Amino acid sequence: MLARMSAMDTAVSIALGIGLAAAAGFRVFVPLLVAGIAAHTGHLHLGDNFAWLGSITAITMLAVAAVAEVLAYYVPAVDNLLDTITAPLALVAGVVLSAAVIGDLPPLIKWSTAVISGGGAAAITQGVTMLVRAKSTAFTAGLGNPLVSTVEMVAATVVALLAVIAPVIAVALVAACCWLSWWLVRKFLRGYRGAKRA
Repeated sequence: MLARMSAMDTAVSIALGIGLAAAAGFRVFVPLLVAGIAAHTGHLHLGDNFAWLGSITAITMLAVAAVAEVLAYYVPAVDNLLDTITAPLALVAGVVLSAAVIGDLPPLIKWSTAVISGGGAAAITQGVTMLVRAKSTAFTAGLGNPLVSTVEMVAATVVALLAVIAPVIAVALVAACCWLSWWLVRKFLRGYRGAKRA
């Protein structure tokens, strides 16, 4: 029974890491801020090496960085540049967030899981957002980008909060959002190509 509970706790912590990492693909600093506040208020347990994330200093710095990042995405042309800059940062944030919350596992397994699941989740959501913004820039001359930025900011916040409260639901939501985004982009492209041929 104890082994089953331990396995369940590990699975939930991995789901939590995936949820937070996926949120980092939408915005790098928002999920780090959410994790820091949740840890500081006792709603999230972090590994010993990541306790700094819940400190007032870290929370303050992350809050400033999160606000700056969110606002920068509303500046025309800067948003596309930020996608290029934040892509590797999102991967790093995804790995760090995953490693910070994954339960007691041997270091090699813990970091391998964090790199694969956390880095992978962040890469997928970051890739989807880059694709959506690129299509928005191409087809609306950037006029639709503020809407894309707003959706990404809301998604980062909701997914990060949900990951802390209900990790498994957060992972399911991320999967559904990525599939829906991909489907919408494909449908839009088909309609655009059809209109061009006509």
